[in-house]
Order: sequence, then structure tokens, then C-alpha cells
Amino acid sequence: MAEPSAAMRLQVSRQVAHWRAAAAGLADLENFASAAAWRSLEDYLGTALRSQLCQAVTGLRRHGDVLAAQLAAASSDTEWESLRRAVIAFRGSYQRIETALDFYGDAVNTRTSARLAALLRACDTLARRSLDTVLGPLGRPTPPVLTYLDRGFGASILRAGLRLWDGRTLSLAAAVKITRHNLCRPTALLHEAGHQAAFLLNWNDELAAALRAELADTPALARAWAGWASEIAADTFAFAHAGYASVAALHDVIAADDGSVYAFRPLDPHPVGYLRVLLGTAMAIRAYGAGPWDDLGRAWVAAYPVSRAPEGVQPFLAGSVRAMPRIAEVCLRLPYTAFGGRTITELADPGRVSPAALTLLERDAGPSLFTSPYWIDRECLRLLALSGYRAATEPRNATAVAGQFETWMLRLGREMEMAT
Repeated sequence: MAEPSAAMRLQVSRQVAHWRAAAAGLADLENFASAAAWRSLEDYLGTALRSQLCQAVTGLRRHGDVLAAQLAAASSDTEWESLRRAVIAFRGSYQRIETALDFYGDAVNTRTSARLAALLRACDTLARRSLDTVLGPLGRPTPPVLTYLDRGFGASILRAGLRLWDGRTLSLAAAVKITRHNLCRPTALLHEAGHQAAFLLNWNDELAAALRAELADTPALARAWAGWASEIAADTFAFAHAGYASVAALHDVIAADDGSVYAFRPLDPHPVGYLRVLLGTAMAIRAYGAGPWDDLGRAWVAAYPVSRAPEGVQPFLAGSVRAMPRIAEVCLRLPYTAFGGRTITELADPGRVSPAALTLLERDAGPSLFTSPYWIDRECLRLLALSGYRAATEPRNATAVAGQFETWMLRLGREMEMAT
């Protein structure tokens, strides 16, 4: 028995030393993102995020110190076996915290140039302002927002307030992924901000109940639409802040092959793509009346007729289309406890981003709208809506619209850097 015990002691001792050294290596956050990338964050965000990550590493290292003390005190085979199991658990904790550091490091490191850093700071600001619009009147604090760039078609979010990979640390910031193709019209970040707001206000469950009640005469529709409440809430939030720009951008992400557009996946929280676009046009009709969204809707149903969907799905799609005005009404005009007994449009009025309102904004501000720090700071959300609206309705001017968008976004991002 002496030889196996000695062998175990050697291996456990070696593992404790290795994983303690590995944990110490996590303490330098510049191993995960460059110093310049960390500096590109606004002060309040960078300081708070670095502090939170360092606290997680400090907790891990203290756990390692406990293992070292147990190692020094172990004297029986039973204690050595217990220590061996503790090392395995410590290894798992290390991996979870390393995953968190890698995630945030990769996110911060996407600010690889002064241009990208400024654009992403502007995105941080837009998402945070949209949250302020809804959370502020309700007396709720707005969490920090960290946007980052990644590949793919769709945006995503790691919500503030969720437990991170270590199972203890709460996510301090709402980390929002923006895809490269959408950086020139990032209304998708408003959808992700909507997920954060709905999570904080418990709107998803209320909206699900409201949809279930409104569609109770058709149980299959009621079940499906209630199950999609979280994504519908986020789409509604984006529409309330960006209007038609959010609908057109969503269309361009969803427009794909028939299999994708008609897909009905029972466990997927996203509505059938075919219906999601039409809900966007229904919200625009409800908010604004006639407009370019009518053409988008007509083109959509022409490109993807219900008759081409799988036979088993066709009745559901047709029934949902008939119910679409009622669904839009539930989203936009129904009061919710989450909003203090108000509708979402009383907090974030889509009328402020109607085509008429955006035209009036351009007229009143004049050319300085896209260059003045005052206008850019004051109206950044409406500038996003305006740029997205023009991109959707003026394809011949796409290069000029994109250039104008980047100019004011860079100004906004640089103003935010100077403010810190």
C-alpha cells in the first residue's frame, strides 16, 4: 500500500501546483485582450468589467490556496483521495472562469482599430439609450452594454444579470454580438436590447399570456405564438425604437431558402420566418398606416407563397396571417404590468421614428444633423432609424447613405471616448 500512496501524493501534489499556477496566469487580463482594446471601453464599463473578472480570478486563486493548505495537512490515504477529488473540481472551476475570460477578451479584442472601436462604442451607446428610454421612467437602472463584432447572420446577447460559467458570478454587462454585415445598420442591437429589457421587467411571460388569451379561439395558434413571446417582445422593442428600419433589416436576415423561411421548429423560440416578417409589416401598418412596408409585405408573400410551404404547415400560416393585426395590437397597444400599466409605445413611441417624423427632424436640424455633436448625441436613436429607413427605401443611394451613417456613428463613438 505504501507505493500507491506515495504515487498518489506525488501526482496530487503536482496537479495542485499546476492548477494554482494556471489560475495565477488568469490574473493578467492582457492575456485575453490587448491593453489598447481594454482602454477602448468607456471608463465606467471597462473599470467595472475588469473588476468583476478580477474578482472571479481572485476567488479561484483563494480556492487554490485552500487546496495547498489541505495538501500540507494531508496525512492519510482517505485525505489524499479527498484532495484528489477536490483537484478535479478545481480544474472544472478553472475551465469555467477561463471560458468567461476568453468570451469577454474576444469581445473586447474585436475593437482592433480606432475605427472599429469608435463604431462599437457608438453601438454601446445606442443600445444603452434604448434601454434608458424604457427602464428610466420605471425607475430601473440600465446595465452597461458591451457590443462586439462577430461573423454570421444574426445578433445575440449574453444578458446582464445571468450567472456566468463559474455558476456564481453574475454577468455585469449586456454583451451584444453584432454581425459584420449589420454593422452598417445595426438595428439588430435594439432587438437584443429588447431581450435585456424583457428579462429585467418580466415582460415575456405577460406577453405570452396576452397572446394566448387573444388567440384562444385557435388553440394551435395560441400555443405557438405564446411560445414565441420572447422573440416577439424583442422585435417589438426594436420596432418601437427604429420603426421600419428594423423591419427591413430583419427581412434581409430572414430572406433565405424556402426550407428556412417556412421552417416550423416546435422548440425554437423564434417565430416561423415567414410570419416574423409579416408581423413587422403589420406593426408598421398599425403604427403608421400605408407606407413602403406594404410593398415589402407584397414582395414577401409573392416570393414565399403559403402554397409552397409544407402542406402540414399551410393552415397554420394562413391562420396566423389572418390573425396578424390582432397580434400586432397585443404587442403595441396592450398595457402591461411590466411597463407600470402602460403600453410599450407610451415609453418608446414609434411615432418618433415614422417617416414623417424623420423627415421633419432632417428639415429642422438641417445639414448639421449628421455632424453636430449636439444633434448626434441628442438624436442618435432617431439617426439610426433615419439611416436604416433611407437604406431600405433608397437603394440607388446606398453608398452615400452608408457613408453618411458611418460618419455620424464615428463621431458618436469618438464623442463617447472623449466624455470618459
